[in-house]
Amino acid sequence: MLASSIAMDKVYAKIIFDKAKIKQSKYVYIRKNEKNYIYIDENFNEKEDTLDNICQIIYNKLKFPMFIKPSNSGSSVGINKSNNIEDLKKHIDYASKFDSKILIEENVVGKEIECSVLGNEDVKASCLGEIRPAEDFYTFDAKYKNSESKLIIPADINKELTNKVRKLAIKAFKAISGKGFARVDFFVNEKTNDIYINEINTLPGFTEISMYPKLWENDGLEYSELLDELIKLALT
Repeated sequence: MLASSIAMDKVYAKIIFDKAKIKQSKYVYIRKNEKNYIYIDENFNEKEDTLDNICQIIYNKLKFPMFIKPSNSGSSVGINKSNNIEDLKKHIDYASKFDSKILIEENVVGKEIECSVLGNEDVKASCLGEIRPAEDFYTFDAKYKNSESKLIIPADINKELTNKVRKLAIKAFKAISGKGFARVDFFVNEKTNDIYINEINTLPGFTEISMYPKLWENDGLEYSELLDELIKLALT
């Protein structure tokens, strides 16, 4: 329950990953009350202000393009990419319709890479999968409606980076006190060798065509065997 609560709240997951020294994109977060917005700084000090002034603070902290996300949301619902101040205002207002807490992140250049983890104490990491979205980023429509989005298994990145991602996936899982299973999502830049965690999903898609079971299937663990393993872990 704790791990899923943390993972579902993107802001608090980021705070945990900061503590664990796992690299991630630069970010700020704000809240919306009945009248205005509240900016929260690195020391949890709060400043209530208008949306115009809050956007100026964000602009001074981060570079465009930025991603605006409701902190508590899944399947890319409420997420937009902003390229200027006007976009930023519009997209913050839109995200606030889904959650009162809003995350704003700098764009990260790199491949979208996912890793499945499995275990309670002795946690194992799968091979890696790569997402090639049909749209500018992996939106709700790109995930569920656009057949041009592609899943590449195994991901096309070198062995050294692959091993680093797999170790970081396990570290992130343990950092949030994960148990059983999760899918950990990263951005990987092969030119700079930088690896950035994006988020962790403690209840990933689990159909036979979902990334989580497909990664284990590529490693030789069939769907039915994976279910057996998860039941054993739960009973333990």
